[in-house]
Amino acid sequence: MDYRKLAKSVLIPVVGGSIVGAIATRNSKEIYNDLKKPSFAPPSWVFPVAWTGLYTVMGIAKYRVSVKEKNTKSSELLYDTQLGLNFLWSFLFFKWGLRGTAFIEMAALLTLITLTAFEFYSIDRTAGLAMVPYIGWVTFALGLNYSMFRNN
Repeated sequence: MDYRKLAKSVLIPVVGGSIVGAIATRNSKEIYNDLKKPSFAPPSWVFPVAWTGLYTVMGIAKYRVSVKEKNTKSSELLYDTQLGLNFLWSFLFFKWGLRGTAFIEMAALLTLITLTAFEFYSIDRTAGLAMVPYIGWVTFALGLNYSMFRNN
């Protein structure tokens, strides 16, 4: 086990997500609370908890793929691109108030996450399956984003 590589794989999404959260989602609790939300919208405290767990698991998945001999450049490119789109979404939705654009961007994000999961699965079954909760959460968030775009 390469502990440095594992730490890097986990810390990039976790710390990156925290930094983006601090910059892009300043006053996000107030913004979120002021939005007309659907009945299935969770309380605001759920999001940082869920994202910390998801970022950790996806970092572990990335690590598992990175140490395999059949690792490909396309798997790394897909992973890095979806992570970049993940970070961009917070700016679109909260900082810039572009809820419709955020919805479209999240649909693209979900597509890339799914492609990443398939690519990971072809390299390491556990890594691919580890991406499934992330797909589920972003699918839920896509519906939530659409509802808030429509209602506001």
